[in-house]
Amino acid sequence: MHRESPHSPASAEAAITPAAGPAARARHAGPRVRHLGLAEYEPTYAAMRQFTASRQRDTPDELWLLQHPSVYTTGLACRPEHLPRGSSIPLVRTDRGGQITYHGPGQVVMYTLLDLARRDLKIRTFVGLLEQAVIDTLAQYNVSAQAKSTAPGVYVKGAKIAALGLRVRRGGCYHGVALNVDMDLAPFLAIDPCGYPGLAVTQTRDLGVAANVAELGDRLAAILTQLLAQHESKH
Repeated sequence: MHRESPHSPASAEAAITPAAGPAARARHAGPRVRHLGLAEYEPTYAAMRQFTASRQRDTPDELWLLQHPSVYTTGLACRPEHLPRGSSIPLVRTDRGGQITYHGPGQVVMYTLLDLARRDLKIRTFVGLLEQAVIDTLAQYNVSAQAKSTAPGVYVKGAKIAALGLRVRRGGCYHGVALNVDMDLAPFLAIDPCGYPGLAVTQTRDLGVAANVAELGDRLAAILTQLLAQHESKH
C-alpha cells in the first residue's frame, strides 16, 4: 500500500486533494489508501471537507489511515452534559453525526471519503459495513465483537472498542471510524463516551492482541475494501 509522510497542521488541507479519473474505473475500483501518520485533527477535518466539496463525478474514493494527538470531538447531536469534566484536552465541534468521543495516539482512525451515491450505498447500509469491517478485523485476532442496533459502534463484552460517525454531502461521505488499539483510555473517563454515562471502553492491547496501529489499520482498510466489493457485486 502507498505510504505518505505525516502532514503538518499547516499543510494538511493543501496537500490532500482529490484526483480525477474515468468515471467507470472510479466506480468499480477499491478506495485508495493514504497513510497520514500522526496528524492534527483540525487541519485533517478541514481537508476532508475540502476533498468532499471539490470531488467530481469520477473522483476516486479514498480511505485515510492516521492517528490524532489528544483531542475530544463532538457531533451535531452532542449535549452539554456529555462534555469533558475538568480536562485540558482540546475540544473540537464537528459536523458528523453522534455525540462526543476522544482521539489520541494509539488509536487507529480510518476516514472514509466515499461517493455513496455512486456505489449505490445508503448511509445505514454503509454504517453496517463499517461495523462489520471492525468485527471481521477483530475476529482475525480471535476477538469476538458485536454491533448494537441502538448504539452505533463496535463492542466487546459490552465495552466499546470502536466509535463511528459520518457526514454525507451531495452523496459524498466523510469522517469514519476509530478503533482503540494501544492508548491511554483515561480521557474517556472525563466524558460520557458517545453520550452514554458510565460506558466502559476497551482496546485491542487489553484483549491480548499484539498487533500495532499500523497493522490493524491496514487490515481494517483491506477488509472494508472487500466488503465494498461484495456489496457492489450484489447490486
